[in-house]
Amino acid sequence: MAHAKKPLAGESAVTMEDLAKIAGVSTITVSRALRDSPLVTDSTREKIRKIAQEQGYRFNISARNLRMRRSYSVAVVVEMTPVKGRPMSDPYPLELLGGITQELTTAGYSVVLTSKQLLDTAPVQGADGLILLGQGSHGEAVKALQQTTLPLVVWGAPEEGATYTVVGSDNRKGGASVAERFLEQGRRKLIFVGDVDHAEVQERCAGFIDALSGRATVHILRPKAFTFEAGFDCVTSLLKKKSGHSIDGLFAASDLLAMGAIRALTEAGLRVPADISVIGYDDTPGAASFVPPLTSVHQYLRDGGVLLAKKMLAMIEGQPAQSEMLPTTLIVRHT
Repeated sequence: MAHAKKPLAGESAVTMEDLAKIAGVSTITVSRALRDSPLVTDSTREKIRKIAQEQGYRFNISARNLRMRRSYSVAVVVEMTPVKGRPMSDPYPLELLGGITQELTTAGYSVVLTSKQLLDTAPVQGADGLILLGQGSHGEAVKALQQTTLPLVVWGAPEEGATYTVVGSDNRKGGASVAERFLEQGRRKLIFVGDVDHAEVQERCAGFIDALSGRATVHILRPKAFTFEAGFDCVTSLLKKKSGHSIDGLFAASDLLAMGAIRALTEAGLRVPADISVIGYDDTPGAASFVPPLTSVHQYLRDGGVLLAKKMLAMIEGQPAQSEMLPTTLIVRHT
């Protein structure tokens, strides 16, 4: 392959786009190769570096300096897949995004909002760091983002052996507060509704069961979505198999699941809370206006967004950023 000649004095400097054309690859691949990204094969990396050297391409004296340069942008990756029953306009993730944007823009950074399917795009690759909202089932979203070499902060729950910084609510204490409420009410035949493959939901369930200390029985339902319809369907299915009178308390991992569960219970002729007490999680605006008003665990999502951004800014500056959990509060209403 014939390479373009090295530019003479006075000629335009070789750009990354020029190297991409010569190597027959994308500009993003050139960028990755020159900053030692693991997403580029060794052979491609060496090929691009050789061409860069032949063309006299330099990046602010050295590759290390390139890595130290900043775009003053942070990519925020939303793990959740928007569906009809759970739109992106819900408080999660909007309240988190509000806190993140407030803190980053005040510090002079722009925010790039994206999904984990678009990590190869130039705005994401050029960002100074990544904030991930949601770890995904079995931590799949985290694993995808860890393939990059960018600083990473995650909204979620701490996991044993994790090498990334996590900001989240104290889901164990949130679950425990629900258990204490049910015990105070004399509820002993309980249902937990939530997909425990998600780290946050698993923590809510674990805190709930641990706080019961064997003083109640718990049956776990695992819907694969966090929607009203998913809550309605799984509880309806359970009631067809099991007498509703054998259940006197239900804890749902989200308010939408709890609302769907209440609809299923009432359609089956059961009274909430007279027959069955129901508690949700998130304390969304709809919880207070629901009929009957829903008891729910409140998360301080906006504060969480601010904290995520502060951790990211510290990491960009090369400072340590420890994982941190925010408190939760059980908001007691009518259910």
